[in-house]
Amino acid sequence: MRKTLILGAAAIALAASGCAKRQPPPAEVPPAEQSQVGPNGETVAPGDVELTELPAQQADLIAKAGSDTVYFGTDEYLLDESAKATLAAQARWLLANANIRASIEGHCDERGTREYNMALGERRANAARDFLVSQGVPTSRLLVTSWGKERPVAAGSNEEAWAQNRRAVTVLVR
Repeated sequence: MRKTLILGAAAIALAASGCAKRQPPPAEVPPAEQSQVGPNGETVAPGDVELTELPAQQADLIAKAGSDTVYFGTDEYLLDESAKATLAAQARWLLANANIRASIEGHCDERGTREYNMALGERRANAARDFLVSQGVPTSRLLVTSWGKERPVAAGSNEEAWAQNRRAVTVLVR
């Protein structure tokens, strides 16, 4: 009887664990970037900050900076002159709105492995963040996220769609 109860409990535990939703594995984060400063000055690990997007401010950023997005060439993460001009305008907006934080989100097209695209998306987001910092935006106001190829903005398997998906987007958050 006791053996049956133990086996029954084990079967229930095993069944329950199989129902749990699995989260995708986190992207590898270099040790220097493993923690961020939260909105109240506390240190938090990436993913522990709940961000609230700010649609009205996002619209204002787009209106005044021209865009919230910069684009990249295939397998590239270096900023061209057009991207630098867009980011300089974003930096001016961020400096004028000192109470707003931003999540810099790197994206890739559908080609390549998930791991490759996660790393490339992170390099793209870091390139954009580093440029904003060079323009005077405090690092503490900027978070970096890589979505890899998980959030395409354009569907399709052609150069037109791929070009739209190779990007870094500045998303205003609280």
